[in-house]
Amino acid sequence: MNQWLRENSALVLVTLCVAIAVLLLASVVFMILWIVARHGRRRALVERVEADRDRLDFELLAAEQTSRLRIIRELHELVIHSITVIVSQADGARYAAAQDPAVAARTAATIAETARTTLADLRRIVDVGRDGEAEAGPQPGLASLRELFAVMRDAGLRVTFEELGERLELKQGAELAVYRILQEALANSLAHGGQGTEARVTFRWTADGLEVLVDDDGARVAAARGEGPDRGYGQDDDLAALTAEPVGRGITEMRERTEIYGGVFRAFTMPGVGFSVSAIFPALAYHNGVHGVRL
Repeated sequence: MNQWLRENSALVLVTLCVAIAVLLLASVVFMILWIVARHGRRRALVERVEADRDRLDFELLAAEQTSRLRIIRELHELVIHSITVIVSQADGARYAAAQDPAVAARTAATIAETARTTLADLRRIVDVGRDGEAEAGPQPGLASLRELFAVMRDAGLRVTFEELGERLELKQGAELAVYRILQEALANSLAHGGQGTEARVTFRWTADGLEVLVDDDGARVAAARGEGPDRGYGQDDDLAALTAEPVGRGITEMRERTEIYGGVFRAFTMPGVGFSVSAIFPALAYHNGVHGVRL
């Protein structure tokens, strides 16, 4: 056996090299396929989250439009009844005018009062209809936070929520701004950190305003999966986190929504940990109606 190995050592060496090359090639192919599959799963996850968000928004819009149509129908019935009363009173005044002008004058006053009430109802119908037509998209509010968190958790994001202070009564526009900021921040946490990322949401209410804070550990989770940078972070990363300004469509949209309601927006990276979003509304209570007047 030893003699055969000595005589065929070159053949054995070539065979071993070929086997090793085949194994290396197979490993590389397997690694490429695994990376492609992982990115495909990540893309499918993001698409599913977006689809769930759209579904939630459409369900909220449908419920809101159904409520609006019910209000319009009820007001419409009141207007029909009021107009019927006005017609009857006008007929009575016409016949009474020939016999007793005083009765006709009193009837005219009643007709005028009924007409004013009817006009107010008609204006309400127009306002409700205009609100429905003016909506460029669905408008959820703070009452929809539970559904938003459920969608994100189903997608793999670990969401914890803490609310401090007494919640203010806000107009729909202000609630929509807060909801959209939170929705975008959670979507970013899931997109960049992936499944298993924890997003800690905190609402701090004051007498006049609100602070919204979203902290995630996406960088740490990605590093644990082997998707982060090979090197550790140091002073350069800390300096970049303090001075660099995060950019992107989502960041711009969150900042604009915050500033519309007199708030201050900030987004920054926590090296080795994740990403944080802060939207502070110091006087949100004064944006319920007339600027500068708390309603």
